[in-house]
Amino acid sequence: MAKIVIVGLAPAARGGNRTGRMFTGDKSANNLTWALYEAGLANKPTSEHKDDGLLLKVYVTSAVKCVPPENKPTSEEIRNCNAFLVDEIRMLKKAKVFIALGRIAWDALLVAFKQLGYQVPKVSFAHGAEVLLRGEKDVWLLGSYHPSPRNVNTGKLSKEKLLQVILRAKELAENSLP
Repeated sequence: MAKIVIVGLAPAARGGNRTGRMFTGDKSANNLTWALYEAGLANKPTSEHKDDGLLLKVYVTSAVKCVPPENKPTSEEIRNCNAFLVDEIRMLKKAKVFIALGRIAWDALLVAFKQLGYQVPKVSFAHGAEVLLRGEKDVWLLGSYHPSPRNVNTGKLSKEKLLQVILRAKELAENSLP
């Protein structure tokens, strides 16, 4: 099982929902996969379709489990999907680091960990944010802007900044917490 968990917003209509694999078949997928490849956590730099031979050393999921209209889930949709995220966290026994791709994923993870009995400090989302969540087993939560074309094309997020967060997650997964 993976030591690093990446949590996005939701399956993309033209990506994961269409292809059957999270972060596959669109530009967001290739931005993320490139960073994972550069960090040694993927065997190739693109994610084109679910049978493309991509192998990841991370677990990828989302806060919302269905495609929200206009990529804007309601608070009710986020709450309804939270139980599934909690269940995934419970199953990921070896996970040491969680990367939230965007504020919605960040907030959903904070709620999920709180429901699991973790000590969750009041901490705001920011790219590069990191916080240690203390609980049954301590885990790190890192924040990154979502690797969407909009964020990359406007300069809010560069592929290199995304890579920095992935490399930090890899360092924390390998070197901290038993």
